[in-house]
Amino acid sequence: MRVDKYLWCVRLFKSRTLAAEAVAKGRVAVGGTAVKASRELQLNDVFTLKRPPVVYTFRVKGFPTSRLGAKLVGDFLEDLTPQSEKDKLRPTVGGAMLWRDPGSGRPTKKERREIDAFQSYLFEEDDSGDDGEDIDSDREEM
Repeated sequence: MRVDKYLWCVRLFKSRTLAAEAVAKGRVAVGGTAVKASRELQLNDVFTLKRPPVVYTFRVKGFPTSRLGAKLVGDFLEDLTPQSEKDKLRPTVGGAMLWRDPGSGRPTKKERREIDAFQSYLFEEDDSGDDGEDIDSDREEM
């Protein structure tokens, strides 16, 4: 089965066109070598998919006849991505956590203060000196 069609069938991309574009950009490699969209995958081929910041690794377990439902993907694709790569999706900045594990309960008082400090840093107003008065004065003149 063609690489682009396989990536679409196992739901790694929303459309076959997006899959083909990723292959053309060199984001898909089989056996460490970048491939073209027309390359035929074989059973037990190991391929990597680069979706910055993570590089996913998969093994082909079978070939579907058409696009699969999400529950059936595991029958045709094995995820070999190391946990260290998956952890790149959970960034932390300083002590303030951007991601909390599900089921970790309420944040402690210290964690809450760190979260509040980080959010105020993210959303603090721009001190460029523009108070927006120019816009209001233009409206009054019209």
